[in-house]
Amino acid sequence: MRVLSGIKPSGSIHLGNYLGALRIWVTEQHRDTFYGVVDLHALTLPIEPEELRTQTLSTAATLLAAGIDPQRATLFVQSWIPYHAQLTWLLECVVSFGELKRMTQFKEKGGEQAGHRAGLFTYPVLMASDILLYDTEGVPVGEDQRQHLELTRVIAERFNTRYGPTFVVPEAIVPTAGARVMDLQDPTKKMSKSELSVQGTISLFDSPSEIEKKIKRAVTDTDNDVRYDRKNKAGISNLLDIFAAVEATTPQLIAERYSRYGDLKSDLAAALVSTLAPIQQRYDELMADPGELHQQMMIGSQRANEVAAPVFERASRAIGLLH
Repeated sequence: MRVLSGIKPSGSIHLGNYLGALRIWVTEQHRDTFYGVVDLHALTLPIEPEELRTQTLSTAATLLAAGIDPQRATLFVQSWIPYHAQLTWLLECVVSFGELKRMTQFKEKGGEQAGHRAGLFTYPVLMASDILLYDTEGVPVGEDQRQHLELTRVIAERFNTRYGPTFVVPEAIVPTAGARVMDLQDPTKKMSKSELSVQGTISLFDSPSEIEKKIKRAVTDTDNDVRYDRKNKAGISNLLDIFAAVEATTPQLIAERYSRYGDLKSDLAAALVSTLAPIQQRYDELMADPGELHQQMMIGSQRANEVAAPVFERASRAIGLLH
């Protein structure tokens, strides 16, 4: 099964991204996997050009440093494949205004308020293009993206009905269970790239002292009873979840080892520093050699281009463009 996932180069990649998704990408890369740095999606945000270039490089370097092997998985930069934008226009002429207007994320992010970029309205079509362009069979999606995948399926089926068999209709994949990492200062919310919770978020590139400080200041409770109880002890349970993910065990077994919060926090901080150190070292090496990083990014992007070209040609012929 061909599987596609993407990551937007905006915000700082954090521990939740790594334990919840990127580490799973690494273990799954022996399959037919396509991983995209979807820089065109970042244009829906008010991002400065130089920041976008830097973030795109940084995100690609992070994926490589985390263990993505471009000789095994197809790691590509979205904007380097011109067919994403070209196919998006064809699909925009298939989807309806009403269907896009009903997208939950569009409404949640401000909907029709003046000043919003039109891309915020149409980006689900770009997402559909991302998926359909590679004959993708499966897409790992959380609840926040399920509506967009359903729209992709509707678009593909409508196109196939009107113009003949053209696209593979993708299926949703329940992602392999990754760690659920919550904000260290508000353990009722997921750790997020978009939230400005500096003390609640551990970046993959925080220094050892920063990691230690954030873990030490993580919200817990006053009874100092180390047990796993998500409902009544959300803060300490979050720390146990993180520790369990790092050690590939259960939070209950971690809890049995401790009688004091301080000892748990100290050992967790040390474990995180040890886990992130090789990623940080490899990231620094990649960023210090832009030529090598560019070459690594080109390997997958060339393959992605070779796969996407015949799919776009198939679609453009089907819809009636002159060849």
